[in-house]
Amino acid sequence: MSPIALRPIRPADDAELERVLVEVLAEFGATGEGFSDQDAELSAMSEAYGGPGAAYFVALLDGSLVGGAGLGPLPGADPDTCELRKMYLLPSARGLGAGRRLVEICLEEARRLGYRKCYLETLAQMDRARDLYERFGFLPLEAPMGDTGHFGCNRWYALSL
Repeated sequence: MSPIALRPIRPADDAELERVLVEVLAEFGATGEGFSDQDAELSAMSEAYGGPGAAYFVALLDGSLVGGAGLGPLPGADPDTCELRKMYLLPSARGLGAGRRLVEICLEEARRLGYRKCYLETLAQMDRARDLYERFGFLPLEAPMGDTGHFGCNRWYALSL
């Protein structure tokens, strides 16, 4: 049994999740203009993912929040396309199956919500994440889809659901 527990985000998670996301983004040099650390939703993730067509799940290790992942409509794309968003894990949670489980629960929720395609953006230096996405069948794209505002990302993937 995995030491990682997953659950939907709660308002009480917002401050700790913001800290975790900013820490992981800094680890990979993904800060500043064009990266998700500039997104207004970062300080209120439970609200940002509480609406229709969206969900966010946090990962807990021994009761401590160590990361998460979510999904929502892809801005500027057809309504059948969602985006896998803000999937980050602290180093202490890597290699424990948390990433795999987060992708599974997000794709399951995307299908339940009626999405037909899932898009994601990442970085070349996030090798382990890219390997995980490819194991799930995500295919690399030549250019970004939609209008996320994350022009700092340099790898794009999509999966037919």
